[in-house]
Amino acid sequence: MKIEDFTDIIYEKEENGICTLTLNRPERKNSLSKITFLEIETALSDMEEDKNARVLIITGCKEAKAFSAGGYFGPFPHISQEVKKELDFSDITEKRLCMKLWDFSKPIIAAINGLAVGAGIAIPLTGADLIYLSEDAWLAFVFIKRAVLPEHALSFLLPFYIGFQKAKEFLYTGDRISAQEAERLGLVNKVLPSEELMPYTRAQALRLIPPNGPSLSIKLMKKTMHDYFRDIILRTSKLENEGDKSVMKTHDFRESTRSFIEKRDPKFKGK
Repeated sequence: MKIEDFTDIIYEKEENGICTLTLNRPERKNSLSKITFLEIETALSDMEEDKNARVLIITGCKEAKAFSAGGYFGPFPHISQEVKKELDFSDITEKRLCMKLWDFSKPIIAAINGLAVGAGIAIPLTGADLIYLSEDAWLAFVFIKRAVLPEHALSFLLPFYIGFQKAKEFLYTGDRISAQEAERLGLVNKVLPSEELMPYTRAQALRLIPPNGPSLSIKLMKKTMHDYFRDIILRTSKLENEGDKSVMKTHDFRESTRSFIEKRDPKFKGK
């Protein structure tokens, strides 16, 4: 995929080294399709190859009033044969993007400016080195409501971040987590008034790049911190993918899909 062909994200680069990736599907609250994931991968690859690109900020477009509503289950858009060849439809939990985020050598900062659910929070928790929330934002691990497993190695990362008991509570229930609770639990770094979110995020980004921050040291620090967990992340994401392939054959998954389309609560049977 080429950057000029992006439809789901806006990717901008500044001379000071700050790059910004804005999720840009306001009509569907920035929900994420296979195309969105591929565009994110392409932007990450471009940054890795550009020595002048120093730090990435990920946020959602203001018009959506959301960071991301998670995975997109609607009709698949028309795409070229070239782009279709780049998509892996067997990669249900997007383990390829998960590993690309985990291996990404430059700092990523997530500025979550609204609801972030499912894959919409999985991506920041896997990829972002720093996460800032607007005070009216909220999170939810809604995979359970779709009768699927977590993705992006959240089955490992969430217990690692906040402990087994709280992680199981949120994964088993899909309950909403306020910005304030997310900060208290240590899931995010700071909660800010909405109008201060992006100015603060940009100020922190500038601290990580020359002349303010030693970008090479930060790059090596990140690699050292991530390296030990790489095999665990890869193994967990593979297990999540295998699990989803199994549950997608069940009544409960089909019921979750119907209920989502019909905008009602699902009625599960445990089979």
